[in-house]
Amino acid sequence: MKERIGAVIFLVVVTLVSLVIIYGREKAKREVGGNLHQAKFYQKDLGGIVTCELCPNRCVLSDGQIGTCRARINIKGELYSLVYGKIASMHVDPIEKKPFFHVLPGTNAFSIATAGCNLQCKFCQNWQISQFFPWETQSIYMTPQEVVDSAVKSGANSIAYTYSEPTIFIEYIMDIAKLAHERGLKNVVVSAGFINEEPLRELLKYVDAMKIDFKGFSEKFYEKMTNGHLEPVLKTMKIIKESGVWLEIVNLVVPTENDSDEEIKGLINWVKENLGDSVPLHFTRFHPDYMIQNLPPTPLETMQKARDMALSAGLKYVYTGNVGDSDSESTYCPISKEKVIERKGFFVLSNDLKSGMCSDGEKIPGVWQ
Repeated sequence: MKERIGAVIFLVVVTLVSLVIIYGREKAKREVGGNLHQAKFYQKDLGGIVTCELCPNRCVLSDGQIGTCRARINIKGELYSLVYGKIASMHVDPIEKKPFFHVLPGTNAFSIATAGCNLQCKFCQNWQISQFFPWETQSIYMTPQEVVDSAVKSGANSIAYTYSEPTIFIEYIMDIAKLAHERGLKNVVVSAGFINEEPLRELLKYVDAMKIDFKGFSEKFYEKMTNGHLEPVLKTMKIIKESGVWLEIVNLVVPTENDSDEEIKGLINWVKENLGDSVPLHFTRFHPDYMIQNLPPTPLETMQKARDMALSAGLKYVYTGNVGDSDSESTYCPISKEKVIERKGFFVLSNDLKSGMCSDGEKIPGVWQ
């Protein structure tokens, strides 16, 4: 009797699993109109299983399974993108909002995102698109050519891949970026940097600048707050710097979680030793959001202290965000201390740089034209 019940339960489970696989596969096909786009960066395994090699999650997917990013699916042993062409958010933003402070200051970026993300940050500000499947968000379909045409029409000087995690729509980025360069537009990527080396190096061929949202200088913080890992992000920043693509770093300072002097000093020293003293470092003030509603906004004193520590350690370009302090949002020539770009929030009030040069001839690195 027990054996019979066990056999029945086993058959029910197998049937349910099969139905889930079929449902997932067919729903994905319906939601993208049957036009699934072939993904890159994966390995085919025995039995129709695939291993996604896009990011350190390295999802192993059976037929019909969708990756943890909610953006890639195995269909009969082939990996497909669920989000190619499906824009969940689109705006024209000041490039300072990304924030990029050493890239085309005072210009606008045509900004796009799809649903999905390969991290699960508990403090995510865009969780309404990053933590959902593409069919759970409102989106519109745009070809790469349509994106570029819209960007040109908007008067923007660049296309920003932002809001969610651009890594998960890498195929779409590369197709857009090629066309964007032909039309004189820059391509800038706002990413958490949780990506494997091969796809990162391929992406960098088409990108003019990357900003890395660095979560915190400890593995414990990454595991607890993002379900990710620290080391792959450190490696990503090294590769970007070595490639010559412009790099800026943002660190969200979360009270009681990653705001200790030890952790902030660790980040500052790592940046100086591995990336040099001229990579802009932005400390951004935390505000309660998503799953982290119990913590207060970061004290202003903590933000100023972090910036002072970085400047004292020898970093040349250190900024604060979400603070509203023009002095800590402005760019200064390191030697003369001349204020050459004055900012307030996301807006440039004045820009006295001439092709990246201070009045005394000192060169400030960045993408200025």
